[in-house]
Amino acid sequence: MAAKTANLYARIEPDVKEQAESILSTLGITASNAINMFYKQIILNRGLPFDVKIPTARPVDVAELTEAELNAELEKGYADMVAGKTKPARQAFASIRQDYGL
Repeated sequence: MAAKTANLYARIEPDVKEQAESILSTLGITASNAINMFYKQIILNRGLPFDVKIPTARPVDVAELTEAELNAELEKGYADMVAGKTKPARQAFASIRQDYGL
């Protein structure tokens, strides 16, 4: 194993750092080890180890809808249900996670 002697300095948002390090801590991984793993994946993939893309559609934020807009969205959902355009919740959530990188 090569000696770890190179330094990396990066500026990131404090809340992002805190949240990520909390998760890494739960996993028993230091931030340095996580960054080293990320860099190794970049090398193995010859690029970023995940897709970097802008989603083609964004989910509807119901908090930003007027009452009329919310009712219209609910009507669309009801019409789909009546038409048999449904799928199991597990499949729906898997699709959402894939489409929005969650």
